[in-house]
Amino acid sequence: MSDYATVPAVSDGRRPFASIAHPQLPVAAVTALVGFLVLTPLGYLLWRTFFDDGGVSLRYVREAYAVDGLGGMAWTSLLFAAGATALAMLIGVPLAWLIVRTDLPLRRTVLAVALLPLVVPGVLYTIAWIFLASPNAGLINSVAGAGTVDVFGLRGMIVVEAFHAVPLVLLLTAAALRSLDTSLEESALTAGASLPTVVRRITLPLLRPALLAAALVSMISALESFDVPALLGIPGDTWVFTARIFQALQRFPDGIALAGAYALPLLALTCAGAVLLASLTRRRRSYETVTGRGARGRPLPLGRSRWPVFAAVSLYVAIAIVLPMLALGWISTQPYLAAPSGDSLGRASLDGYRDVFDSSVTLRAFRNSLLLATAAATTTVAIGAVVAWFSVRSGVRGRRLADATAFLPLALPGLVLGAALLAFWLRAPWTIYGTLWLLLVAYVTRFLPYGLRTASAAMSQLGQDLEDAAHMSGASWWQTFRRVVLPLAGPGLLAGWIMVVVFAMRELSASIVLYAPGQEVLAVAIWNEFQNGSFRSVGALGVVVSVVSLVLVLAATLLFQRFGRQVSRARG
Repeated sequence: MSDYATVPAVSDGRRPFASIAHPQLPVAAVTALVGFLVLTPLGYLLWRTFFDDGGVSLRYVREAYAVDGLGGMAWTSLLFAAGATALAMLIGVPLAWLIVRTDLPLRRTVLAVALLPLVVPGVLYTIAWIFLASPNAGLINSVAGAGTVDVFGLRGMIVVEAFHAVPLVLLLTAAALRSLDTSLEESALTAGASLPTVVRRITLPLLRPALLAAALVSMISALESFDVPALLGIPGDTWVFTARIFQALQRFPDGIALAGAYALPLLALTCAGAVLLASLTRRRRSYETVTGRGARGRPLPLGRSRWPVFAAVSLYVAIAIVLPMLALGWISTQPYLAAPSGDSLGRASLDGYRDVFDSSVTLRAFRNSLLLATAAATTTVAIGAVVAWFSVRSGVRGRRLADATAFLPLALPGLVLGAALLAFWLRAPWTIYGTLWLLLVAYVTRFLPYGLRTASAAMSQLGQDLEDAAHMSGASWWQTFRRVVLPLAGPGLLAGWIMVVVFAMRELSASIVLYAPGQEVLAVAIWNEFQNGSFRSVGALGVVVSVVSLVLVLAATLLFQRFGRQVSRARG
């Protein structure tokens, strides 16, 4: 049977690829690879959960929910996720509107600082808040009095998770705002409408799909969050699904089966959110805008409220970003947790930084994280580009199967994915457990939806004339894909690559389950140092990680902008 098949003409409003031969073998190979990465470990985890002594059993399900009860844990998990999402939306959406649409002072500086938590590992950001708001030894309570603020428990979990989710809401909302036409807002203001009325009657209705997508992404992210529930929930005796999964994995020999039982409701909740998000994405193609004219309007004037609004934004930045970073910097100079004072200033030193750079574990964790992040980003974007081309730009039968399967990991919390991979590879005839290969498999599987979505958006924006011309000139599909499609889609693919690198550098939930001694990554190294009580090393490592992550993102962004200008000139 030939590996190539001619695609019939399609009638979707675009000129079809009627004359181009598409290789069926790559379609089957990529679909099989994606299916193996996603479905095999999940199926094995479910098998371990429901089969015991050769037969079907609900033993582990009954045992899992004998203590907390399914209803109580589900309610706490939903309350945590919903509260964090609501707070993140209340902060992120107005902040995005102020930065994109108004004459807020120092808008670019505010945007750059507000996005900083996006590149800081979640475990590090959570630890910074423990340094700040621990009820007895936190820096805030050391100054204001013990018990003034308490970061542990459900309320603290909601606030910290929301602060960490605000940059994601900000990015998604800002992207939607930039694509909207400002003429309607300007016309309403000219007609005498007040600014709050314009926002309520015009801007928010136009943003409704983007806001729903941002809320769903935040909700899914909070449901699968591990670092905040583990560090702030367990000490406060507040249990959500991810915290119980982590606790179950410490139990031998049936910890994986118990973890699978705890994962079932969490999978159902995240799957529901992922299906809603996929449905919303299909209804609203990423390359469409409200109009192609007038999108670059004048900033809306804030008038007399300009500087009070800037003061409110500055207060948020100070509380959510500057204070945690200052806390890490201060702790990195102290031999133990202590509030700023004359005595503690006299004890300040840079020994923590020397410990970080002299530690073979830390240096190895840096190397492993960089290696895994770049390898995972490259692999993810490569698979995503092939899947996106076949699903978006071809008429090959079954083209949506790989796309749908690759989107499934969005519904798999990192802790669940780690447990599933652990369950599978411990029993596989050839094992990669205890090596970086297993972490790479986890990262590629976990971040595949992000690489695929950015690749799909990039492919959707391409015309097909050059591909037709290449095929008519005798080029094979692979030659056309490599020399025509990839260069033209390069800026979008590079944006996805940068996103996956950032996410992989800060990943903890799957890594904490799968790493072996000698194979630590940055987030795991930070976690271990904190659990060992090495607060000074945690602070120093946090400062170094934040600076390195920020430099990498800035360098990648400059590269992205330069590459985008080169492609624009090539298209012209």
